[in-house]
Amino acid sequence: MTDDLEVPDATATASLSAVVTRVTALADRLGVPHAEVFDTGRLSVASGVPESVVKALLSGRPAGEPDVQARFLQRLDLLRRTRLKPNGRKYTQQEIADGAGMSRQQAGALINGDRRPTMEHCDALQRFFRVHAGFLTAEDPEALAGALQHTEQELLQRLAEREGAPDDPLERLLQDHGVRGIAWRAAQLPTDQHRDKVAEWLDMLLESVKRPET
Repeated sequence: MTDDLEVPDATATASLSAVVTRVTALADRLGVPHAEVFDTGRLSVASGVPESVVKALLSGRPAGEPDVQARFLQRLDLLRRTRLKPNGRKYTQQEIADGAGMSRQQAGALINGDRRPTMEHCDALQRFFRVHAGFLTAEDPEALAGALQHTEQELLQRLAEREGAPDDPLERLLQDHGVRGIAWRAAQLPTDQHRDKVAEWLDMLLESVKRPET
């Protein structure tokens, strides 16, 4: 390991593996090509993770990642290249500064890597570019898992539309997605933060299969 690389968190990597397994199963059930759901270019843009690292992580290979400062710069650069103005041009430093509520000097220093970002800087920039909290700082496996969870929700919605609304959404969840087993394993997790993530995922899953209002 070099001074510029961190070892990815084992919990984040395990979470990614679980999401990949679920997305693969849903894609197979719906007959969706794996190349579509695991499109590395799309996942790179959605997660902020370099495409080469996306490919490595999806293949189960370890991928060292930049430290927080390098990760921030890498993802901010991606946002500037992919989240463009309506006319297709990049936002200027002044426009970013105005939109994020900071001076042009502050924005320039952050963009050029001359200043380490605070959480307030990250929050302001994430709001400006309309990406979720943590986009600029999450570890690569965690960021990729988050992007794949959006894919998972889309697949679950397609499955619900194809198979019709269940009489009892919770019963359908228990049957199709092994929620009892997930809940039991969640109880074994070491921290409340990990358990909260499981609860958040289950809430989204329940929402995706709610019976449409008539």
